[in-house]
Amino acid sequence: MRTRARELGFDLVGIAPADPLEGAEFYARWVALGFAGEMTYLQRNQDKRADPARLVPGARSVICVGMHYHQEALGDPSPLAGRMAQYALGDDYHDLLKDRLRQLWASVREEAGEDPAGRYFVDTAPVLERELANRAGLGWWGKNTCLINQWQGSYFLLGEIVTEVDLEWDHPAVDHCGTCTRCLDACPTDAFPEPYVLDARRCISYLTIELKGSIPEPLRPLMGNWIFGCDICQEVCPWNKKAPPVREPALETRSGLQHPPLTELLAMDRDAFNELFRRNPAKRPKRRGLQRNVAVALGNSGSEAAVPALTDALRHHDEPLVRAHAAWALGRLGGEAAATALEEARRVERDEQVVGEIAAAVEALDHSDREAAGGR
Repeated sequence: MRTRARELGFDLVGIAPADPLEGAEFYARWVALGFAGEMTYLQRNQDKRADPARLVPGARSVICVGMHYHQEALGDPSPLAGRMAQYALGDDYHDLLKDRLRQLWASVREEAGEDPAGRYFVDTAPVLERELANRAGLGWWGKNTCLINQWQGSYFLLGEIVTEVDLEWDHPAVDHCGTCTRCLDACPTDAFPEPYVLDARRCISYLTIELKGSIPEPLRPLMGNWIFGCDICQEVCPWNKKAPPVREPALETRSGLQHPPLTELLAMDRDAFNELFRRNPAKRPKRRGLQRNVAVALGNSGSEAAVPALTDALRHHDEPLVRAHAAWALGRLGGEAAATALEEARRVERDEQVVGEIAAAVEALDHSDREAAGGR
C-alpha cells in the first residue's frame, strides 16, 4: 500500500487508528469562540469530526497521505504584482488528490482480498485531518496551526482514507516547535491570539478566500499584495528550509500566476477570469472576491501607476464590492488624480456601500492634505 501511494505521487504516507479524536473538544471551543468567522460549514457535523467511525461504521484505520506543492521562488515581485499562496499556483488540488485517493483505495481493497468498507476525503469533508495526520506520523501541529514534518517542512496537501481494514498503525509525530515564535511574530495581521491557535477572522487566507463581503478596513493595509491566500507563516518557518520541491506536474506554477500583474487582473471580465483560473483554486472567491483583493493590493502598492486602473474600476466595474475597495485604494494612494476620481464618482455613485467608501476615502485624503500643510 505504501509503495502504491508513492507511485501515485504521494510524498508522505502513514496510518492512524480510527479512534475518537482528542482534538474534537478543542475544535468545538475554537468554533464557539468565533474564530471560524463566516465559515459556518465548520460548525456542522461535529459528531462526525470527532469520530471517524461515524463516517465509516466499523472503521479501524485511517490512511493519511501528503503531497508536496512547494514552488521555486522566482524573485521579488514588482509593487504592481500580486502574490498567491503556493498551493494555488497550479491546478486545483481537490480533484487531483481525490482521483489519486480513488486509485489508492482500489489498491487497498484489492490487497484486502475482500470488499471492505471505506471512504476517501480531501479537505472539504468533516474530518479533523491534521490530528489524524499527526497520529499517522506525518507531522505535528505547529504554532502556526500548519502540519509540520521534521524532514520535509509544511508545504504539503493532505488526504485520508477511512476504512474498516485493520492496518498496522504508525507512531504519532512529536512537536519540535520548541521556543521558536517566528511564525507568530511574522504574521502581519496578528492572527494568532496564542501559539497553536488561529483566529481565522484576521488571517489573510480567510480574508482573501472565505470572507465574501467587505474586508475590515483596519486589516486592509496589513495584507500587502496577497490576493489569494498567504504563505508568510510558512515562509519564515525554519523547518521549511528542508521543504522539497513539488513533484506533481499538475501542481507546478502555471504561466501567468507567478506574481500576476494586478492592473490586468482588475480589468478582467468574466470570460478572461474563467480562462485564467480554469481548474484553479482561485475561482473559489469568484471574480468579485478576487478583484476585491486585487484592489486592496493596488492600494497597498504605493504606486501612482495603479491609479488609472483603480479609477476605471471605480467608474465602470459591475460589482459594487469591487468599486468600494477601489475607492478605498484610491484614498490610500492619494494624489490629485485619485482625488479627482473620487470626487467624480461621488457625484454619480448610488450604491450605499460604495458611497460610504468614497466618503471615507475623500476624508482620508483631506486629512492627509491637512497634515502635509502642517495642520493648517
